[in-house]
Amino acid sequence: MKDDNDIRSQDPQKIEKELGEFLNKKFGGAVKIITPSVLSQQDTVSGHAAFRGKKALLNFNIKPRELIAYLDQYVVRQETAKSVLATKICTHFNRIRHSQITGEGLSKITGNIKSNILMLGPTGIGKTYLIKLIAKKIGVPFVKADATKFSETGYVGGDVEDLIRDLVKEANDDIELAECGIVYIDEIDKIAASPNVIGAQVSRTGVQRALLKPMEETDVDLKVPHDPVSMMQELEAYQRTGKRNRRRVNTANILFIVSGAFSGLTEVIKQRLSKQSIGFGSNLIKSQKAEDFLRQTKTEDLVEFGFESEFIGRLPVRCILDPLSEEDLYAILKMPNNPVILSKRLDFNAYGIKIEFSDDSLQIFAKQANKENTGARGLVSVVEEALLDFEEKLPSQDITKFAVTKKLLEDPKSHVLDLLSKKHEIDWDKEYETVFHEHNDFIRTYLTNHWKTFSLKHGLTLSEVRCNMVARYFCNNVMEIEDAVKKIKEFHDSVKEIELEVSKSYNLNIVFEEDAVDFLIEQFIDHHATSEEILSNIYSSYYDGFNLIREKTGKNRFFLSKNALLDHETFLNDLIRKEIK
Repeated sequence: MKDDNDIRSQDPQKIEKELGEFLNKKFGGAVKIITPSVLSQQDTVSGHAAFRGKKALLNFNIKPRELIAYLDQYVVRQETAKSVLATKICTHFNRIRHSQITGEGLSKITGNIKSNILMLGPTGIGKTYLIKLIAKKIGVPFVKADATKFSETGYVGGDVEDLIRDLVKEANDDIELAECGIVYIDEIDKIAASPNVIGAQVSRTGVQRALLKPMEETDVDLKVPHDPVSMMQELEAYQRTGKRNRRRVNTANILFIVSGAFSGLTEVIKQRLSKQSIGFGSNLIKSQKAEDFLRQTKTEDLVEFGFESEFIGRLPVRCILDPLSEEDLYAILKMPNNPVILSKRLDFNAYGIKIEFSDDSLQIFAKQANKENTGARGLVSVVEEALLDFEEKLPSQDITKFAVTKKLLEDPKSHVLDLLSKKHEIDWDKEYETVFHEHNDFIRTYLTNHWKTFSLKHGLTLSEVRCNMVARYFCNNVMEIEDAVKKIKEFHDSVKEIELEVSKSYNLNIVFEEDAVDFLIEQFIDHHATSEEILSNIYSSYYDGFNLIREKTGKNRFFLSKNALLDHETFLNDLIRKEIK
């Protein structure tokens, strides 16, 4: 392999030939070099794609309370964790925005300390889910990896710098956006050095040390040594510019969040507390729960557990997550946006089958999942196991809906056969309608309790009527509650666009009153009406009457209520008599 100076000095055609021979030998002709004849205006080598990264954060203004309110829609309990994560992550990105606007701040502080976060808590409680939600909300690139898959450079396994390269890929090759991303590493406790196991200890310690620089600040070269793709990209850049342009990512603003179950850490903490306690203190220590010990975690405990002190020093923020009880698991299933139930509804919906879950069935799922002792992951297992026969057999029949109830879960096999026989089809339909209306009422109540949050966020006043609309749309379609509100907002905007189109096309100024707006939204929802159909109906029903009034009186502004839309003839007759008289 030639060094950098050799590459610069050699003829590009010669480099291309050598690369072609290498690829032919390595991949047998399956991979070839194609010299681009038409080059994009965007500099794909430098990675500065219209500076989207910098501009994306210039308008960042999310406050911690706003992010916590967003997480509350998806995550049960974990108030402390949500508070810590929302506060530190919002502060991190607001600091970046501030430094970009003023040109001061992070770059001016010597020894700037990033708020990298260490999350501790048992498996299945939603650590990864929390970070994914936050990354989605704030709109920055996000990559996740398991610590066990990485090693220090030179050992078998992935290079830790590959995390940064993956971040650039997630940012669509926008380096500036990637430099403001989030790297999440799970199972970090698995790289703690194990005593009495020399080989593993050396390797794990090496991974920790390899992470030190990226977690603080360093430049990561996107070119991977001995990688044909990187070589071809460099060749392409050289052919275009005649210069060798190195692509690097600075990690100063990349936020690192690591997490793990730390199952053995409680014993370390117990030993430390036992040494410090006297008298009856040891008895009090034994009576504490595991999560109580984790809340007392200190740096010395993590070092004793097997981490380098320098590594722990790069993680100044600690976040302890609570284990989930049976009541918590039930609350998760009741949340409108919970992925367990939404995913299962989507599975059946893919076959044209609508499925609803009664309240008592969710309680059974929570009770069974709690016995699994794997947190929220247990919910997926018990739901899948309970409905597997239904998912296998029902798609082959012309069954379009059914309800999951306590009675069904107690004897699923006989209920599958009963559904297939259709002997009690009327009873099944009634049961589905009952459960559907219970679910609809629950969602409507949820929206009513949060109407102000949704109204401000989406610019749509959620009246009682509109809460009913959103609830009905949500229950009839598989989506998150936010998307249902957005859909009703789209219908509302379509009605306003119809007003503008009437003014533009017919020179008539019509205004739909609020009850008329809601009535038209219902036409979109219940009858799948289109804007063109409504506009055509407005013209055929009202144009002649409004035009007559305009010619006789000069009036050109007309208000339409719901009653006017329901009985246009009576409305126009009354209006003509009133205005012309």
